[in-house]
Amino acid sequence: MTPEPHYPTGPDDLAPDPPPGCPAHGVGPGGLHRLHEARDLKALYARLRESYGPVAPVLLHDDVPMWVVLGHAENLHMVRTPSHFTRDSRIWTPLAEGMVKPDHPLMPHIAWQPICSHAEGDEHKRLRGAVTAAMATIDHRGLRRHIGRATQRLVNRFCETGRAELVDQFSEHLPMAVMCQVLGMPEEYDDRIVHAARDMLKGTETAIASNEYIMGCLRRLAARRRTQPEDDFASHLVNDPAGLTDDEVGQHLRVVLIAAYEATANLLANTIRRVLTEPGFRAQLNGGQMTVPEAVEQSLWDEPPFSTVLGYFAKEETELGGQRIRKGDGLLFGIAPGNVDPRVRPDPTADMQGNRSHLAFGGGPHECPGQDIGRAIADVGVDALLMRLPDIQLDCDEEELRWKESIASQHLVELPVRFTPRPQQSETAKPSHTPVEIPEPRIDWDISDMPARPADVDDDPPAPEWRTGPVPPAGQEDAAVRPLGRWQRFLRWWRGY
Repeated sequence: MTPEPHYPTGPDDLAPDPPPGCPAHGVGPGGLHRLHEARDLKALYARLRESYGPVAPVLLHDDVPMWVVLGHAENLHMVRTPSHFTRDSRIWTPLAEGMVKPDHPLMPHIAWQPICSHAEGDEHKRLRGAVTAAMATIDHRGLRRHIGRATQRLVNRFCETGRAELVDQFSEHLPMAVMCQVLGMPEEYDDRIVHAARDMLKGTETAIASNEYIMGCLRRLAARRRTQPEDDFASHLVNDPAGLTDDEVGQHLRVVLIAAYEATANLLANTIRRVLTEPGFRAQLNGGQMTVPEAVEQSLWDEPPFSTVLGYFAKEETELGGQRIRKGDGLLFGIAPGNVDPRVRPDPTADMQGNRSHLAFGGGPHECPGQDIGRAIADVGVDALLMRLPDIQLDCDEEELRWKESIASQHLVELPVRFTPRPQQSETAKPSHTPVEIPEPRIDWDISDMPARPADVDDDPPAPEWRTGPVPPAGQEDAAVRPLGRWQRFLRWWRGY
């Protein structure tokens, strides 16, 4: 059996599994805990750390054995040591021996695919290099402009009503709207693709159909960019010198889209919830002691979008965190427990401002290549939402909020809010709770060296070329409206408005 468990009473003294409802429910053979039956994973990780240290044996569905890595340093060592650990599940002993059936609930996470996150060596360099090169072509000023406009569109849908449900109406839509733009298929963004992504991730009876719908969108995009390349992610991926096949292009577009979507939707919801439910957190934002990017980083420490990642697999016998890891053993990359490792965070409630050493985006060869996109969506989206709706409040008791928790993540089900109704704003305007219409500057103005007219001329003087409004009454010439100067126009362009 793998991994080799540390049985409290010895392998020959196993008791029958307790029935559901029993206080011991959730404990399987050898006294090992079943992660999927835990009512509070955070508390379970703390108990496992006390019992086993930074690496603990656990059970998955069907009592499949696994190690969960709880230590911050041990997690980093695992992901940064490809000579000992791989993401290729084909070497996983329980899978090779038939313990993991084809219909295992975690098979979508376990099954090997020909994508960069499962590849190694030269193949990993080829695939990952193509993805990284395509990421490098993204114009981040243009990206933030797209995020701002998408946020304005979404807030315009509910700003006049005074109430909204921010998970369904905001945090699950903004990442998809932005990613469709980044990939090069803005026309595919609508409620249907958002529903398909959520349905696929939930693993419902229609998940396969939802996955096929998304893959259909991506295949059409890839085929279109083969013949009509543009300056977008898909075009650069298709035309990369690595020469990805149509199937490789489609699979990597899917990985980028879904990983960015799920992680950022959770990050947005978690950050907004903290603003609404923690007065100290919001006071720091309002008082300038914390910026929105710092608030997002704090959320990545305390509530990472993915709690764990399944999985890594031992390529040879080794040692990790004081435990003997056999060849073929599987390990969970423990993001959430690693972020609260007492050795790096003695006080788990302490602010971590300016510290980006959390595990939310992984590390090593498989570190998330799109983390800057996720950060930008959260930074701009949260900031614009709070600018538009400064008095936004939670519209239920905090205790009524519900999460859907799994081994991989904790997803907020809904986030109802109320606020003072506000008018809609132009998508290209700077977000504000008191929008002011800014007149468009004239294009044909110039500065003339024509001499001034004599003071004794009786007729009304013509307006100078730089005026953009009506001629002011005599004696009030200083009230004339000037166009934006070069510096102001540059700042507006820089900020994306």
